[in-house]
Amino acid sequence: MIPSTIELHTLVNSGNVIVSLSNYGARIVSLMVPDSKGRPDDVVLGFGTIQEYIHAYEPYFGAAIGRVCNRIAGGRFKLGEVEHALSCNTPPNHLHGGVHGFHSIVWEVVEVTKSLVTYRHHSPDGADGYPGNVTVMVTYSLSEEDEVVIRYQAETDRDTILNPTHHSYFNLSGAGSGSVSEHRISIHAESYIPVNESLIPTGEIRSVNDSPFDLRIPKPMGLHWNYPDPQLILAGGYDHTFVLRKRKKNGMLELAARVTDPVSGRILEVETTEPGIHFYTANALTGLDIGANGVAYGPRTAFCLETQHYPDSPNQRHFPDITLTPDQPFDSTTVYRFKNL
Repeated sequence: MIPSTIELHTLVNSGNVIVSLSNYGARIVSLMVPDSKGRPDDVVLGFGTIQEYIHAYEPYFGAAIGRVCNRIAGGRFKLGEVEHALSCNTPPNHLHGGVHGFHSIVWEVVEVTKSLVTYRHHSPDGADGYPGNVTVMVTYSLSEEDEVVIRYQAETDRDTILNPTHHSYFNLSGAGSGSVSEHRISIHAESYIPVNESLIPTGEIRSVNDSPFDLRIPKPMGLHWNYPDPQLILAGGYDHTFVLRKRKKNGMLELAARVTDPVSGRILEVETTEPGIHFYTANALTGLDIGANGVAYGPRTAFCLETQHYPDSPNQRHFPDITLTPDQPFDSTTVYRFKNL
């Protein structure tokens, strides 16, 4: 059964960009963007019905992710001297907020206008093992400059951890159009975070120099994803967090990545206040999920650019802190800007 409280909301600007959103998972379900010839297409992978989202093999399409995105080793972390055990939905680790993460929640609808939608969720103390009552809001807005702006705000009544992100799968040629190997990507990062066989950070922050992870100059996504680099072999392609340069003060937006599709002429630019961006080439999509256009979503038919703090931060003391305290509310913004060649 589909809960009756699930709603669909649509934002439209004068450039004919159309964003369709649902409070189930506070997610983008469709993002129509004109190509260089003015022809619109949906550039995110999704489904035609909410029932398909509820029963999808991949539960994160377009969703808000939290409380903590990415992986926490062993599903355990310490706050002070107290160890907390989280649900391990990808044993032996915790992934994307766990079994009952933000992606699986029907959010409260707070505000709907022509240009923005705000959702709110109260995550109770103990949810998936996380301490503290946390109230989180996510606001999606669509600008006249063809920008989809995502703002997360949160507060808690006791010390906890928080690291939300957004998980749209993009294909700038259109959802279901095939491989993204020819999409050209640049990421403004001089280092990245290597992982072990469980995709948990090793703790090293490694230079991108002389490696397939040097994306400071635009390259086709598929140029190196089969390269015999140990990190690419472990992940089956790109599934790594890049350390952003962040020359500006905290809280300031900074360009993190740029993707160009030579077929459609669409360009996606990502700006964020976050210190990292996770580049994922959809290596684990299996083809078992069938999209709204009837095409199976297979591996490497999309990419994700998830702005965030670093994975497993509570267990890596030299990583930027993701502790949320009652006296320091959380506020983070990411911009997905669309252009054409």
